[in-house]
Amino acid sequence: MQPLLIYNTLTRQKELFTPLTPDHVGMYVCGPTVYGDAHLGHARPAITFDLVFRYLRHLGYKVRYVRNITDVGHLEHDADEGEDKIAKKARLEQLEPMEVAQYYTNRYHASMDRLGVLRPSIEPHASGHIIEQIEIIQKIIDAGFAYVSNGSVYFDVRKYHEATHKYGCLSGRVIDEMLSTTRELDGQNEKRETADFALWKKAAPEHIMRWNSPWSVGFPGWHTECTAMGTKYLGEMFDIHGGGMDLMFPHHESEIAQQTAITGHGPCKYWMHNNMITINGQKMGKSLGNFITLDEFFNGSHKNPQTGEEMLDQPYSPMTIRFFILQAHYRSTVDFSNDALVAAEKGYTRLMQTFKTLKSLQPSKTSSVDVKEYRQKCYDAMNDDFNTPIVISHLFDMAKVVNTVNDHKATLTQADIDELKDLFQTFVFDVMGLRDEASSDNTAIIDGLMQMILDVRATAKANKDWTTSDKIRDNLAALGIAVKDGKDGATWELK
Repeated sequence: MQPLLIYNTLTRQKELFTPLTPDHVGMYVCGPTVYGDAHLGHARPAITFDLVFRYLRHLGYKVRYVRNITDVGHLEHDADEGEDKIAKKARLEQLEPMEVAQYYTNRYHASMDRLGVLRPSIEPHASGHIIEQIEIIQKIIDAGFAYVSNGSVYFDVRKYHEATHKYGCLSGRVIDEMLSTTRELDGQNEKRETADFALWKKAAPEHIMRWNSPWSVGFPGWHTECTAMGTKYLGEMFDIHGGGMDLMFPHHESEIAQQTAITGHGPCKYWMHNNMITINGQKMGKSLGNFITLDEFFNGSHKNPQTGEEMLDQPYSPMTIRFFILQAHYRSTVDFSNDALVAAEKGYTRLMQTFKTLKSLQPSKTSSVDVKEYRQKCYDAMNDDFNTPIVISHLFDMAKVVNTVNDHKATLTQADIDELKDLFQTFVFDVMGLRDEASSDNTAIIDGLMQMILDVRATAKANKDWTTSDKIRDNLAALGIAVKDGKDGATWELK
């Protein structure tokens, strides 16, 4: 089995994964800002890094996975302008900010649970780590890379870049061009440079969320929280830092600057970024107003805010959404369309039906198909930067083998059937995190009832009572249940 390779955004190449501490992995992923319902754009990083979490554990690593909740400090324009997103929501709805944060955190968890996303090892909240953020800011000031202005604290980007030449190393931004920009932004004249970013903001009198600090009564900057929480739970250097590609600048770039200002190095060894979900080629996001919430996907109702037309042709189950995202490599864009989701639904259903068929296959003394190569192929794909589309293609190849054997056009021994069962269990369920939504506590009852119905039909056929036999088949078809007659009797599946 080839070693695990991870594409490092910082170096722009695939690198051999070697954790800082043998057999242990520290992973930090930027979580949601909880001021609204989770949408498809939130699902992608959650599922991407859930896959990484699952696979690293499958390989035997002990993983500490930290994914934060941003409940303070994220201003409307992702920089240092505007109102705190949660505080604004609280003001509009006449609620306490923490009431808003708790409500949407609960709803985020509920959506992620339905998508099969495992809970992280630690889920720290920004508002619960104000002391740690103040300590980080003071260290940056002491290192000479931050300044106090009118009660706010700003990171001195020019001074940092002149000392390290690293600002822009992750995103590829040309810092000299940024620093040569003289345009002043409203409310930012207290900065030395427009490129400088806030570590601490002095709260205006009407600002609801505020804490005491050595500089003013205020609140931390958005970038400060991840540096503080990552350091607290994973140390000054950890293995993987993940998030959406839209966070590369300014958020992750600023994290690198903050950590380097204090320690001389960035926060992690490998930077991983998932690409975007798009609609008609444009990024899906709350700020653009073109998002569809996960609940709307699940119930099949969402109207275009501009045209009023329904954007969803039907409801899509959580596992269809998960399969839709895993069909594409995490570093490629995924464009939303109803056709693409319908295709994902069919692909997901095919895998679930294959596993069901696998469990009922009759073994032969010899195998006419070689299935031994599939295990190696699946691991090779996963070890090549978590290439789930290739894994899925191998699983579909296995599905063809299973259906061919089920149609008595090929044979497999019990050992080979068990090998395929184990591969499906490992890669479909354990690693990719899919589950059979048709299964439930009533599965045994449903299977028993269907078997009883098929037994009645078999008796009718044996007695040449074709009217009853056809009626049972047609009535089941009307309910969406397809009956297939074979040499070993009839089988059934949901259409």
